[in-house]
Amino acid sequence: MNRDGVVLISGGSRGLGLAIATSLLNHGHKVATFSRRSGDAVERLKDKYEKSFSFFEGDMSDQASLSEVVKRVEKDCGPIEALINNAGIAIDGVLATMQPTQIEQLIAVNLTGSLQLTRLAVRQMIVRSRGSIINISSIIGLRGYAGLAAYSATKAGLDGMTRGLARELGPRNIRVNSIAPGYLETEMTHGLGDTQRNQIVRRTPLGRLGTPDDVVGSIHFLLSPAAGFITGQILTIDGGITC
Repeated sequence: MNRDGVVLISGGSRGLGLAIATSLLNHGHKVATFSRRSGDAVERLKDKYEKSFSFFEGDMSDQASLSEVVKRVEKDCGPIEALINNAGIAIDGVLATMQPTQIEQLIAVNLTGSLQLTRLAVRQMIVRSRGSIINISSIIGLRGYAGLAAYSATKAGLDGMTRGLARELGPRNIRVNSIAPGYLETEMTHGLGDTQRNQIVRRTPLGRLGTPDDVVGSIHFLLSPAAGFITGQILTIDGGITC
């Protein structure tokens, strides 16, 4: 990708999003990210990468907020060369007993928010006839898991978005791919009990949970010229648990 442009990452204040932002900055990319609130790690990045890192407050479930974020990024940081749809929430529970508001929240953040953010960010990519979009989905969207039907639906929706947009935007020289991580050592898995964690580790051929760093390398690859003929694909990074 063109290093004069910016990589926009949703949900880059913690977890996988923060790891992606940090690694891209370390490799000389200009990065912008947003979430509902900042944090100590974001403030450290702002101090260290004053000229190449920007943080904005924004809400994935609010279309007006997303529109404002994209406008500010394009005005303050430059053209969006790549978009990484990373922001997401996980709410577990048997579907029959979940609250309707919980289902609505999952869809609003994980799926609708990513669609709306992409709709806004891709416009200038189309004008410039170049760009890359990476959707962070999940192996849960590929295989499913008891108690995560609603979450699984949102992540499967992201993969469908990837395939459809790859065909839609390919003629404009814009590539669209998904990364489907397995179980990572992030805030989203800290709620697992020891029994659940041990079961996952036993089922994983590589014998451990993943880390954000296990995913970051694939981001660099998909943004690089080496992936210039790759679009519409779902790259699974799960230690072999779905093989």
